[in-house]
Amino acid sequence: MSAQQESPWGRVADDRTVYVRTSEGERAVGQYPEGTAEEALKFFTDRFDALAFEVELLEKRVRGGALSPDEAAESVKTVRAQVVDAHAVGDLDSLGARLDSLGPVIASQREARKAERAQKVAESKERKEAIVAEAEQLAQSNDWRNGANRLRDLLGEWKALPRLDRSSDDALWRRFSSARTGYTRRRKAHFAEQHEKRDGARVIKEKLATQAEALADSTEWGPTAGKYRDLMSEWKAAGPAPRDVDEALWKRFRGAQDAFFGARDAANAELDKEFEANAVVKEQLLVEAEALLPVTDVEAAKRAFRDIADKWDEAGKVPRDKIKPLEARIRKVEQAIRGVEDEKWAKTDPEKSARADDMIGKLQAGIDEINADLEKARAAGNDKVVKQLEDDLASRQAFLDMARKAAEDFSG
Repeated sequence: MSAQQESPWGRVADDRTVYVRTSEGERAVGQYPEGTAEEALKFFTDRFDALAFEVELLEKRVRGGALSPDEAAESVKTVRAQVVDAHAVGDLDSLGARLDSLGPVIASQREARKAERAQKVAESKERKEAIVAEAEQLAQSNDWRNGANRLRDLLGEWKALPRLDRSSDDALWRRFSSARTGYTRRRKAHFAEQHEKRDGARVIKEKLATQAEALADSTEWGPTAGKYRDLMSEWKAAGPAPRDVDEALWKRFRGAQDAFFGARDAANAELDKEFEANAVVKEQLLVEAEALLPVTDVEAAKRAFRDIADKWDEAGKVPRDKIKPLEARIRKVEQAIRGVEDEKWAKTDPEKSARADDMIGKLQAGIDEINADLEKARAAGNDKVVKQLEDDLASRQAFLDMARKAAEDFSG
């Protein structure tokens, strides 16, 4: 083998200097004083293979979008410098060309990234405007429980969105911040007012609970029950006190109320037992009273009912659950007797009888006049007048029949 070793892309001179060939000519890339020319050339071609592998790896990362356009451009610049000054033997021009081919790829990716950023900014602006609009609407609402949570969620969403240009972003942020501040101020004022009202309700309810407890042992059942109703109305009107205090005060108030009404119910139960015998007497009197129906002799029924009514009053009170049904039955008998009496009076009322007789006389006189006119019309052959007079006569005759029947009822 000759002392000089060559390849398509370089050679080893006799002095062991290694040269690489490029489109710009031949240049030395180093010396390999030890070993053979083959070993020297292989040393520098291995360096080229390593550099080619680095270029290949960079190509994959750039074309695959693993690097941002700026990172890709910087990496290409770095590797290009390595290729230009490479101390290696190989097709360095092809590596440079491969690096050059990445330029349009990076430019395209840069434009795509730019368009993507613009789209995201547009979407961010649209969403931020929607967030501001919702926040301003919440700022005017009285949804104190959910509003604060919603504004907190909107703030988190705002922070996660991309920033806009400074002036637009700042203007929207000022509106959003102002809405949150306004809502928070109104919410604090509302709860401060509620707190004040609850403190006022606590004072009122403490007083009402004390009054209720003072009435718990009363035996004036009717008046005291009315007072408890009034106290309950005041309790409801007072509104809620602080929750823990409200529950304790309600237990006091309700406990006193239950004690009073429990004692009243027990006392009424005892009275009901005493009144049970009176109910038995009234039920017997009802049998007698209901036997008067239907009424055939109204005067006799009235006398009998007066006697029963006197005994009814003397019988006294009955248990509360029997008052209404017993009273309803006795009233039904009384109303039936009164109804028969009213009907009899209506038929024998002398004023109504006189008015009926007067009506009969007037109707008969009118009929007599129509008969006279009818004879004249027939004699004159005036058929049209005859028809009208006959219709009028029939109508008046019907009224006369009704009046005579009514007169018969009065006289009967």
